[in-house]
Amino acid sequence: MQVKVSQRRTVGRAGLELTALGLGCAAFGGLYRPVVAGDALAALRTAWQAGIRHFDTAPMYGLGRAEHLLGHFLREEAGDLAKAVVSTKVGRLMALPRPGRDLPPEPPKNPFDAGWSNGLGFREVFDYSYDGLMRSFDDSQQRLGRSGIDLLFVHDIGRLTHGERHERTWEDLTGGGFRALQELREAGLIKGFGLGVNETRAIDEAMNEADLDCCLLAGRYTLLDRSGADVLAKAKSRDVAIVAGGIYNSGILAARAGADRKFDYRDASGEIMERVARLAAICAGFDVPLGAAAIQFPLRNAAVASVLVGARSADDVATSVDWFEREIPDALWDELDAAA
Repeated sequence: MQVKVSQRRTVGRAGLELTALGLGCAAFGGLYRPVVAGDALAALRTAWQAGIRHFDTAPMYGLGRAEHLLGHFLREEAGDLAKAVVSTKVGRLMALPRPGRDLPPEPPKNPFDAGWSNGLGFREVFDYSYDGLMRSFDDSQQRLGRSGIDLLFVHDIGRLTHGERHERTWEDLTGGGFRALQELREAGLIKGFGLGVNETRAIDEAMNEADLDCCLLAGRYTLLDRSGADVLAKAKSRDVAIVAGGIYNSGILAARAGADRKFDYRDASGEIMERVARLAAICAGFDVPLGAAAIQFPLRNAAVASVLVGARSADDVATSVDWFEREIPDALWDELDAAA
């Protein structure tokens, strides 16, 4: 049976229901190129009208800008706030450079950070400690204008992101950060927590350290990259729900003719372009857009509770909604699986 955008899917122990399709707000921070506030709000409006009720953001996105825009929409336009499920992330604090303040040195370049074209004037500071995650939660409440946040994801913890600093950041998280999240959950200030990462190993190891509710895995369980299959199986066995993000792999699986071809936040290589062309040709044989197969693919796995899609405009949201609800024959899935 075809899944509808507004269908509610349970995040078991958290007592939450996510809509099958959620909207990610990274683009509102100016990912790749600027996004004006009017376009961001129009995208949010279109998502709400389509029945989307899960909205994911992060302090990183536009260095605070995306949280401000989402908070404004939910307070001023959405109306029934009780129906919205909001997830944001912890692990980065937004520091404002000013005379007399000593900031830590710029962090090493994050391979999953493409920069922000019209972000706010803050510098991000990684902090996964008890105090750091508590402060991050408080700051996000301020930017969103909400007294509580439904889900908190520990953002970009992992070896690829932090390199030689990984052991220190991991010790901060396991030595106090997870305790902060558990206390917030026990106090009813959040309903659940987990990781929000591009790295499967981080989720695998975190499930051995804390009682996670839900994790956001970006880009690692898609038509183009199925490397997350094993960690999804472990999550299912632990009753940890998965939100599948980055399902277009930074845009390459949804790119229109003449648009940028991005994969993992960088220009796609020739090899990736060839693989995408083969997948597109298979889909064309069934008169199905490649983007429709990409957005529906993750929900074929029982571990996935919801799919998260980004957007820069109302048209982007409308296109993803159409693709999400398009009928796809089983024979197409068979051919795509064979080509994987």
